[in-house]
Amino acid sequence: MLGSGSAGNSALVATDHCKVLIDGGLSARQLVLRLELCGVTPEQLDGVLLTHEHGDHICGLEVLCRKFYVPIYSNALTAESVRGEGAFEAHRNWRIFATGAKFSICDVTVQTFPVPHDAVDPLGFVFHAGSGSLGFITDLGYVTKLIVERLREVQTLVIETNHDEKLLQNDTHRPWPVKQRIQSRHGHLSNTAAAGVIEDLLPGKIERVVLGHLSRDCNTPALALSTVRASLEKCGRNDVETYCATQFEISSRFRIGETKSGAFQSTFENAFLQSAL
Repeated sequence: MLGSGSAGNSALVATDHCKVLIDGGLSARQLVLRLELCGVTPEQLDGVLLTHEHGDHICGLEVLCRKFYVPIYSNALTAESVRGEGAFEAHRNWRIFATGAKFSICDVTVQTFPVPHDAVDPLGFVFHAGSGSLGFITDLGYVTKLIVERLREVQTLVIETNHDEKLLQNDTHRPWPVKQRIQSRHGHLSNTAAAGVIEDLLPGKIERVVLGHLSRDCNTPALALSTVRASLEKCGRNDVETYCATQFEISSRFRIGETKSGAFQSTFENAFLQSAL
């Protein structure tokens, strides 16, 4: 996780053969700096996957992709929304897929699925590479049955814990309509809601949970972790690792499964992808 919170979000998924960003909601300068701290240069990126079009997920992408010509993977409605702002108009390296599509970027298989949020067509992802599987859901108001099914076999889950319900209710900076939006079925997950989702996945293969997208004013890492850990303890699953990503620093590097070493023979398929010219 290069950074995660209300002010900006981006994560790096990598194998020996593939390096992909999920979102680019930090400044281009910060994206480059934090990638370098991970031993990755922007020229090495095989693409950026977009969850949705909100500024805290795309604000650094225009400069990054214009300078380094990084491919942008997006569904059609998100691409249309982003391109409609004009800044991306000169960028031609778009890879458009249908929501729900499954495709490969080098040796990483990406399964996409819809999530409920107040964006045009927001997504969650499951990544498979070798023996590893990673689930990634951020910015969603509740978890549907489809989402649970998609995540059931993941080993590591990145999940939003946006707010503590009491802190949100008592927040004096947000007007009531904003609080209603955050708590709505197209808003954001609370700590308690995220803990419930994790409980639903415990019969599967889950080994590690990374909490993210915390509100600056209405949550703390301690509150998010204590809520999730209490839920895991209640279920007798203290063996599940728990971490909290933050806004201003890179998280630990999480190793998820093993991939084959040596030369990689691309099996890329265009079935669900088209270039947006």
